[in-house]
Amino acid sequence: EGVVRVSPYELMNYYRDNNSQKFAYADRQYRVQYLGAYVQGVNFPSLSGLEKPIPILLVRSGSSAVALQVDALIGSREVVVKSLGPQLSAVSGFSGATILGDGSVVIILDVVALLRAERAGRGVMSLRSEHTLDTNKPLRATPLVMVVDDSVTVRKVTSRLLERHGLDVMVAIDGVDAMTKLQDVSPDLILLDIEMPRMDGFEVASQVRHNQRLQSVPIIMITSRTGEKHRSRAYSLGVNNFMGKPYQETHLVEAIQAILGKEIVKL
Repeated sequence: EGVVRVSPYELMNYYRDNNSQKFAYADRQYRVQYLGAYVQGVNFPSLSGLEKPIPILLVRSGSSAVALQVDALIGSREVVVKSLGPQLSAVSGFSGATILGDGSVVIILDVVALLRAERAGRGVMSLRSEHTLDTNKPLRATPLVMVVDDSVTVRKVTSRLLERHGLDVMVAIDGVDAMTKLQDVSPDLILLDIEMPRMDGFEVASQVRHNQRLQSVPIIMITSRTGEKHRSRAYSLGVNNFMGKPYQETHLVEAIQAILGKEIVKL
């Protein structure tokens, strides 16, 4: 409903009274709440030493009206909202994500959804704990392998081999296509070529390893460039295995088994 700024001293009084005192603006009453309570579990922010007025978002959902304290206001801009993909799509309170001009990935909160969930009696912390990912359990019943290669023949042959062994497969025609698809999906394994147009395999591997969401995804590099220089560079980037072309099917399957587990890959 609006954006206002409130002195930190006034905010301290609201938090000290455990929200019993309402913030009044334009003849309306708002319960004061810190945004960190919804996303970090921090109900009362540290305001000591602050002197400048602090930004407050005035939000209303049905009969619930909240003066939501945020840490800072950067500005207003138009963005293209993308889906969060299968791993995070079930998490409450997120409407999607966007990529800024500098390449930063920004999660977009659905504040109204957060208020609705809290009003339903679930509490602010349940929004975080209810959907905590257990990294010890597989996120999908059948492992998903991404095949990244600019050769149509290699993509077809490799995909058929993987599917015969009970794996789900997605393909990318080059590095740029791979990074675009990885924005929405986190595969269980990436099979990666080196020589590709637009973005080569080394750059893909580097971007994956520097992406917090993708950095633990295993990578097997399969390439005709089998020299020690290329092998050393691949392993320095964090590649899990390095194989030459043409590969033997049994060797590739064994390498996949070593990464995904023998109980997963059907021989």
